[in-house]
Amino acid sequence: MTEPIRPTASNPISAAAESLREFLGRFRATSWLIGGPEGAVSHTLRQGLLASLMIMVGSWGVGYLVMAPSSWLAVNPALVPLRTTTGGVVTCAVLLAIGALLLLRSWLRLAQRVSSWDASSVSVMRRAVFMWGAPLLLCFPIFSQDVFSYWAQGGLLHAQQNPYEAGVSGLPGWFAVGADEQWAESPSPYGPLFLVFAQGVWFLSQGIPEVAVLAFRMLAVLGVALMLVVIPLLARTFGSQPGWALWLCLLNPLSLIVFIPAAHNDALMIGLILTGVWYAVRGRRLAAVLLLVGAVAIKPIAMVVLPFVVLLTLKDTSSYLLRLREWAFATLIAVLLLGGGGWLLGVGVGWFTAALGAGSAILQGAPIGLAGLGIGHAAEALSGVNAETVASWVYAAARIGSAVVLGVLLLWPRLGNPVLWAGYGLTAVVLASSIIQPWYLLWVLPLFAVVHVYRGRALVGVILLLTVLTLLPMIGQLSVAQWMDTLLVQAIVIAVAALYLIYIMFFDPNTTTLFSVKRVSQRWNAAQGWQSLKELPKPQTSWAAENIYQKAR
Repeated sequence: MTEPIRPTASNPISAAAESLREFLGRFRATSWLIGGPEGAVSHTLRQGLLASLMIMVGSWGVGYLVMAPSSWLAVNPALVPLRTTTGGVVTCAVLLAIGALLLLRSWLRLAQRVSSWDASSVSVMRRAVFMWGAPLLLCFPIFSQDVFSYWAQGGLLHAQQNPYEAGVSGLPGWFAVGADEQWAESPSPYGPLFLVFAQGVWFLSQGIPEVAVLAFRMLAVLGVALMLVVIPLLARTFGSQPGWALWLCLLNPLSLIVFIPAAHNDALMIGLILTGVWYAVRGRRLAAVLLLVGAVAIKPIAMVVLPFVVLLTLKDTSSYLLRLREWAFATLIAVLLLGGGGWLLGVGVGWFTAALGAGSAILQGAPIGLAGLGIGHAAEALSGVNAETVASWVYAAARIGSAVVLGVLLLWPRLGNPVLWAGYGLTAVVLASSIIQPWYLLWVLPLFAVVHVYRGRALVGVILLLTVLTLLPMIGQLSVAQWMDTLLVQAIVIAVAALYLIYIMFFDPNTTTLFSVKRVSQRWNAAQGWQSLKELPKPQTSWAAENIYQKAR
């Protein structure tokens, strides 16, 4: 492995910034935050903590808050000025954006300030997760309102309605629960196990939104805890760098914000998937399948990963008969558990098709979604065929295409590492979707990171994508009172955030090197060394257990 890239000052603005940092580093009052040698990670950890505190305070003014009589915070006198005055809202919105960018910078600097990606870096990354994540536990929901949709769908199930047949508008007083209007008529996209959790939260919260948010946040934290334990184990097993994998998967600002303040159930799904992978490489066949089925029961998209991961229990994957045996075993357990669970919940097996097709009420914003809309409107203008019908054909063709890709990968004679190929398959499914949410990227990152370390243009592309997917949705989801000009607040935030982002990318003497596209895209693991992504060799033999770099214990 190579050492982390060290910063250099290459222009007057960068040189001035570095001189200012060195000057302030001489004083006790400021050196604790910005001073210190490159190897002193403590300063970067403190900067990330400051960023999280800024996000926390900012969320109190522009995060989502249910204005219900049962709310503990709706009429809190300390919060009223932050949420009802122009100065308070603008200040909190700017704090939120600057905090997210400072968190981004701290994440990038952490990769530079560790001496190397050896075993000692794992403890540093875990400490960073604790320090940066703790303040985020006290945030109001930001980035999306999905946590309130979870709550409402739990209420539907508690009211003995089927969330796979009815949107949250079927719940009396649903609007006061805080759910986004886009879910009003859309069925639940979540698995039956998560709906059981949601029903339990609905019952335990007794109508208090803050209790519900904390409960869902604890479920997300459980997923983060699983990842925190399992990602280093898997990285060692497959020959990647454990500290680097934690840095990429858990400490980037998108992961921290989606998993903790937004309380998304993706964290629990990913945690269960990765724990299932760990049990699979240890040969614990039944436990692996149960964990993977549990992930499917949280979010059905996990079923894309399941047929790849169960092959890890085989000593050799060259036999199609053995592959079919594992798939049949996993399918039998999945049918029994998911079918039985659906029957006990009173939703039958209808959850399968409803969950996969849910979200149809959401604007199609992915490349395939936009292509479908464009082709549909063009066809309607030229031939009079209904635009929505043509668009649905485009979406169906894309789904069929992704299914073909999955089939080819699973049946390929010389199968590659099942975890890595699960990442390829899941990426194909995401790209073929007519709707792509920012957090979908977090599904695939661990499947690549536990197998290889990446650098060059590939890593720069991921960093840029994470930056865009963090900032744009967060600014677009500011919760601003109706009597204020939301567009004006967003314009101010965008202007401030753009200036700071430009500085980080082009003038900051410490981070500009991380945005360089001069280095070719490469990947590394302990068994293969560095390989150019353009010249990757094809597998000569099908994956076998002996290809595991380090035996799992």
